[in-house]
Amino acid sequence: MLIEAQNLSKAYTSKPAAKNVSFSATAGSIIGLLGSNGAGKSTIMRMLVGSLTPDAGQAFINGYDIVTQRRQAQHQLGYLPESAVGFNNLSVYEFLAFTAEARGFTGHQKRTLINNVFDQLDLGGVRHKLLGTLSKGWRQRSWLGQALLHNPPVLILDEPTDGLDPNQKSQLREKLKILGKTKTILMSTHILEEAENMCARLVVMRDSQLVADGSTSEFVDKNGRLETAIHALTAPTSDDLGKDDARNEIES
Repeated sequence: MLIEAQNLSKAYTSKPAAKNVSFSATAGSIIGLLGSNGAGKSTIMRMLVGSLTPDAGQAFINGYDIVTQRRQAQHQLGYLPESAVGFNNLSVYEFLAFTAEARGFTGHQKRTLINNVFDQLDLGGVRHKLLGTLSKGWRQRSWLGQALLHNPPVLILDEPTDGLDPNQKSQLREKLKILGKTKTILMSTHILEEAENMCARLVVMRDSQLVADGSTSEFVDKNGRLETAIHALTAPTSDDLGKDDARNEIES
């Protein structure tokens, strides 16, 4: 398994953000992680990439435990956080060079990796532009570049198309579809059309718990609409409403 979550749990001030979440993913697939705001999606992703330590359970990336074998596990993955910002005073090339050096790459190897990313994501035209001057679409593509730089088998992407205009969304989705042929991609999204068109499989969360896991086709109703099933699975109950503030605070 390239991604394996085993009973992952996390709570903040006794409020659960994830409760016994388990799922796995094999090579060469795009998996959609769905759920309403505060359902626990970002918490799960942060535990999978090692930026958040679970209270209970384990996470493995390509067989490496993200807690006890963090360095090896993180070498196997690339992570795009939600609404990624920062490094505005660096050019795209400088940003990728910094990322490469932080991962231990130098010299010819560093330059080769950066050029590969420029080719994969068509970033060559903005290589000398400052991140802070780019449109949201180009910034998002540059941040995806840092996730791809070391050619990991696993990509974990938190709302990768959030805030992009329709053309930017379309372009990035096509790039991700190509990447999904050779990599395992776990991506969260609140856009059901995106999930239906891109993801072969869906993992659905509500109230910090996994409530469904299956092929996308299993969720589509007799009229060919994903919306009906997902809304039924993720609609909050009256008990959920009092918990939203605590979860939203940490998800943000």
